[in-house]
Amino acid sequence: QVRLVESGGGLVQAGGSVRLSCAASGYTFSRYGMGWFRQAPGKEREFVAAISSGGSTVYADSVKGRFTISRTNVKNTVYLQMNSLKPEDTAVYYCARDTSPYARSRRDNYDYWGQGTQVTVSS
Repeated sequence: QVRLVESGGGLVQAGGSVRLSCAASGYTFSRYGMGWFRQAPGKEREFVAAISSGGSTVYADSVKGRFTISRTNVKNTVYLQMNSLKPEDTAVYYCARDTSPYARSRRDNYDYWGQGTQVTVSS
């Protein structure tokens, strides 16, 4: 049974940093790409970042240069390091498993999702 569990969210001031973690279980983690998405109140869920099974990454333009996605296959965990946070980064952040080994940005490329973790950036 595939399971994804996010952690690390919270309240942070603008300009601060937060690191999110997503622990995966129930499948061979190293074979799949992983992604982070976010959803702000009243908005669609949007792509943030993705990492392939081999470590290649892709980012949304809105977070490029501020966020870093990484993974450790030994711990079956994917991370999202978020720096220089802005109030517009406030959202529930979700990790998801790609159906392939690649790093992709479309929601329909992903088949399993975590429950989400709230990140709130105060101005």
